[in-house]
Amino acid sequence: MAIQTIDTIKPAGKTVLLRVDFNSPMDPQAGMILDDKRFREHLRTIRALKESRCIIVTHQSRPGKKDFTPLKAHAERLSNLLGFPVTYIDDIFGTHAHSAVRSMVPGEVLMLENVRFNAEENLILNGPEAAKTILINRLARMADIFVNDAFGTAHRSQPTMVGLPEVMPSAAGLLMKDEIEALSRVFSDAPRPVMFILGGTKVDDSISVAEHVLAEGFADSVLMTGVVANIFLAASGYDIGVPSRDHITTLGYDSLIPKAGELIARFLDSILLPSHVAVKKDGARAEFLVSEIPVDCPVLDIGVESVAPLLDTIASSGTVVLNGPAGLFEDPDFSLGTYDIIKAASGAAFSVVGGGHTAAVIEKIGYNARFSHISTGGGACIAFLTGKPLPAIAALEKSSEKYFGFVH
Repeated sequence: MAIQTIDTIKPAGKTVLLRVDFNSPMDPQAGMILDDKRFREHLRTIRALKESRCIIVTHQSRPGKKDFTPLKAHAERLSNLLGFPVTYIDDIFGTHAHSAVRSMVPGEVLMLENVRFNAEENLILNGPEAAKTILINRLARMADIFVNDAFGTAHRSQPTMVGLPEVMPSAAGLLMKDEIEALSRVFSDAPRPVMFILGGTKVDDSISVAEHVLAEGFADSVLMTGVVANIFLAASGYDIGVPSRDHITTLGYDSLIPKAGELIARFLDSILLPSHVAVKKDGARAEFLVSEIPVDCPVLDIGVESVAPLLDTIASSGTVVLNGPAGLFEDPDFSLGTYDIIKAASGAAFSVVGGGHTAAVIEKIGYNARFSHISTGGGACIAFLTGKPLPAIAALEKSSEKYFGFVH
């Protein structure tokens, strides 16, 4: 990687601004955090800064949302997880915050107020533009080094993500480092054959990923499931039924059917589609060939007769990249495809999960340790897999060259 890491910058004894992503599900009325998974993901980096004065910069939600709250509960939850007090400051860069930072000693952790309470953080700016904001100038005065561990926000070109690396020596935290290394491996020395499995409802993202990895030769095959498969089945000329067509229209994806058809024409032998699907008929699961889908039944999973041959293909893959469920997994009647694919994918020599709902299912069934890498950033992971430069990573690369002479 053409970026600095905690290991290379030697932060002991220094004051560090640490950008993390503690944005979590909340009960805003009770001020209660409902899931601390994102906190746990950053603990390694915070502990690695145990000999530094660590100032945490993070956000919760965005303006206009009910869970756009102060971070007192976040500081309390982090204190419980770390086993020592984390000081919460209800200020971002004012005199109260600066005074608290000046009184810190190595080993202390301080959490600033929700950085999105400052309007500048909600702007989309490039690095030089962000560097001119009051937010970045004031924050940079507090510390010696900036460490970015917020991979989940790495695709957003917001001031703390791209501005701080412009004005101070910067490095990737351990979570950020792991994400970059694992996802980069998909495009470099991943064991062949490489299979992508794309499902869920984010069809535009899946089409972008499929086109990139097939056109560049990174993937040997791409299996479509979920709503993504419905789009590709429709593009192949199959009648997927009124409910599924209406669902595609509701999601605003009608215009993607021709694009899916173009990909099928370009990569016919590499795009895999289910031969059978499961629909909801008379309130229960029923299975049909894709050429015989009932016109009045929604397609909610891949069919059992599709699963067996697909599992064989997955099992023979050296690398599996999995993003999105195969069906309506929340309903036990339509969870078969999602669960069977997850179990098969976990056996690959190198396996990557794109986060989101898929990661939640994997955690639910206790398969976390069986995957090589489970990404913490759904949107950031997808952007990476489409080959798009992530603004936060590009900013860290630029900072490495500017402050350390480390050129890619």
